[in-house]
Amino acid sequence: MQFRRLTLSQVQILHEKPQLYSIKEYLHEKAEESRHNETAAYLVFLAGAIFFVSGVQITVTRIENLGWFLFFPYNPKPDQPSLLGLAFSLLGIALLIYGVAVGIYYSRKRKWYMHELTKAHSFVKNAVNRKNPQERKKEIAA
Repeated sequence: MQFRRLTLSQVQILHEKPQLYSIKEYLHEKAEESRHNETAAYLVFLAGAIFFVSGVQITVTRIENLGWFLFFPYNPKPDQPSLLGLAFSLLGIALLIYGVAVGIYYSRKRKWYMHELTKAHSFVKNAVNRKNPQERKKEIAA
């Protein structure tokens, strides 16, 4: 018995299984993905809060003569602790804003997917109810 050597592309074609999704399955999957992304965005928000608080804490504890710009403490004479604190504070604010913005974006996206899923479910439910009484009796008997 002889075996034929297959190329990598031929092996991939043999192992591919076409997956057909209904619109309900697709919307459900996209809603789950959006929920995951929303959770990740809120974790980025928490990381930003930690960075911001640590930056403020570093600056306040290490520097004697502080200046304040809005809610950012800074040292007029740049040295290592003040630059580190300022970098952490700015990074923290950037992550806070990014986390909230992306979290709201994915939350709205998930809401849209859920709305479309509800519409698809009601469409299927109405299609089943539109059958004539004889067809419904056959389905119940089967």
